[in-house]
Amino acid sequence: MHRRAPYAEQIYQRLLQSMPLADDGRPAWQVADPYLIRHAAQHAAHAGRADELLQDPQFLIHGDPDAVNAILREAATERTRLAAAVYRTSFPVHRSLAPFERQQILALDAARFRAKELSAAFARRADWAPLWVTGSQLSVANTTVITGRPNSVVSVATTVVGGRPVAVTGGSLDGTLRVWDLATAHNITVLKGHTGPVYAVATTKLDGSPVAVTGDRDNSVQVWDLATGNQIGNPLTGHTDSVTGVATTLPDGRPVLLNGHPVAVTSSYDNTVRVWDLAASHQFGDPLTGHTDSVAGVATTLLDGRPVAVTHSADWTVRVWDLATGHQIGGPIGRPRSATRRRLAAARPGRPAHTGDSVWALATTLLDGRPVAVTGSFDNTVRVWDLATGHQIGDPLSRTQAEAVATAELDGRPVAITGDHDGTVRVWELSASHQVGNPLTGHTDTVWALATTKLDGRPVAVTGSADATVRLWDLGAGHQIGDPLTGHTDTVYSVATTVIDGRPVAVTGSRDWTVRVWDLGTGHQIGDPLTGHTNTVYSVATTVIDGRPAAITCSAADTLRVWDLAAGHQIGSPQTGLSAVAPAELDGRPVVITRSADWTVRVWDLAAGHQIGTTLSHTDNVYEVAATVVDGRPVAVTRSADGTVRVRDLATGHQIGDPLTRHTHDLYTATVVDGRPVAVTGKADGTVLVWDLATRTCPTALRLPQRPFCVEIMQDGTVVLTMDCEVIALTLAPLVKGRP
Repeated sequence: MHRRAPYAEQIYQRLLQSMPLADDGRPAWQVADPYLIRHAAQHAAHAGRADELLQDPQFLIHGDPDAVNAILREAATERTRLAAAVYRTSFPVHRSLAPFERQQILALDAARFRAKELSAAFARRADWAPLWVTGSQLSVANTTVITGRPNSVVSVATTVVGGRPVAVTGGSLDGTLRVWDLATAHNITVLKGHTGPVYAVATTKLDGSPVAVTGDRDNSVQVWDLATGNQIGNPLTGHTDSVTGVATTLPDGRPVLLNGHPVAVTSSYDNTVRVWDLAASHQFGDPLTGHTDSVAGVATTLLDGRPVAVTHSADWTVRVWDLATGHQIGGPIGRPRSATRRRLAAARPGRPAHTGDSVWALATTLLDGRPVAVTGSFDNTVRVWDLATGHQIGDPLSRTQAEAVATAELDGRPVAITGDHDGTVRVWELSASHQVGNPLTGHTDTVWALATTKLDGRPVAVTGSADATVRLWDLGAGHQIGDPLTGHTDTVYSVATTVIDGRPVAVTGSRDWTVRVWDLGTGHQIGDPLTGHTNTVYSVATTVIDGRPAAITCSAADTLRVWDLAAGHQIGSPQTGLSAVAPAELDGRPVVITRSADWTVRVWDLAAGHQIGTTLSHTDNVYEVAATVVDGRPVAVTRSADGTVRVRDLATGHQIGDPLTRHTHDLYTATVVDGRPVAVTGKADGTVLVWDLATRTCPTALRLPQRPFCVEIMQDGTVVLTMDCEVIALTLAPLVKGRP
């Protein structure tokens, strides 16, 4: 917490009095002086009134993001702790956004916490308003978000400098390291000297001063004085390939000493482990050899009172080394599953912990007196484990892939620090137990498939995920219906809906090469899986052929198959060289639009089983196809690698109007909303654009914190989309109200 500075209250009060007021008598932050936008948060903290400022949604929308982030730890009430958690959720993207974009993301993130009042306050006067959002990826343990690195953070270590806890991070392509104040989230200094990315970092003390020991891709090890930011001595050389790990301390934080000198132990892709005398700046003894492949990481501890190193390698072995003699202790240990590539921190002997996937990053600490491990894994989670029992403690801290993990103590509490692939550093409070908001959970991995329909007169969404489940959502009530539909054994990449014998059903395609049909009323699978595809089923569409419900599926092998859903068998022979199907109707006949690797789009008569009309050519590879109706004419909407979205008349094959060229990174869907033909496109930064195909205009745009994978629009203007693990429902006011 900030200490109150003399006269801070008076200064802050005068700044508030200089603020213009909105119609409701509250500060009009949208027209505030730039000085207040940047510095009001700091003055509020100095005056002890940060909690008061955090209660104002308009300040959170318009305030400088770095300044806002710096005072989030000052939140003292349930209301402001909720606001702080909402703000942290997408903080890395806030810095680059205009206030109107930040407004949309804050409203969305508040809805993820089921904070309806706060979400509505953020969404005030916005075109879009969240109806409900799942919060599968939320964590109240995340207390600090640090951004500013241009590349992935692949190494992190912690220590105390000048009485303040700091983190040292590496990974930048330019070879720099950064030192961060964990209390303020500010970058203290940048360490320059490495010529390649820093893959490993550890901290210790040398002559009583905190130092960092770092290893890089260009084979060198360097020692840094963290108080001055200067390099100590020349680089330590000897490794002949990239340095993958550095260890300098025992589990209790004391330096590893040999002959009274602090040492660092390093591992490398050159299959060796080396020990360095940090005081003398030279190698201690000969390299430790025995591994037959890259040594992926190293940790240090005591064994019978003697300092030892524990190493793990791509040769699938773990070895223990006596650092005083340089000899291996015993033989190789086991054949662990494809070991962690870079980082390992010391843990006490005990039961192994298992995350269900390869562990990528690991650190240890004490939590309420118990030894625990914090792990980052390829399953995109950060988890905490009780090392005595081997059990996981609580829910995962995060559903992101941490490239590096370290632990520290902040304000007397144990914390974990993680570095992500996007350059973000996050601080997690390991003892956090208070609940903020009431998030609705659902899928546990990326949601790749989405369709909408009605069940008992209620609008519902059907989603498929990398967690191999299919889930049904009540769009009006904002909750999951029943249990997940299980049966697929791998990622569900596609879903479509139809009706069989009066029952609403979903048809799903998966990486397990199967197509399955589900009764949405009972949640049961109908019949056996439809088999025949020899690769992932990426695309599913439904239609009616000769009065019978049918599905059209395409696989990664570019093979199209048509299925009679009532009979449960394939119709005709498969067509090859086709993918990305979109159903339509032309002159009363069911047709399907397909794309091909030769940059063409074709229309097929499903009843006759042959192509009709002319082949539609593009100037580059066609990625997505959709179908809708414009002025009573069925049209194909296509997106190409040339960055354009084109609209073609299915009857004539002619292009209608000029291509749509604004931010057309993805084409999600085309449909008719409130009598208006629309197409939804987007780009990788999370921008979603809704186009009026009749007027060739873009009436509205939405900014999300991440790129969505699926978007559907209901006839009433409800927009349903998926973003990573989340399912989102919003209103689309501009189109429904008919505003230009």
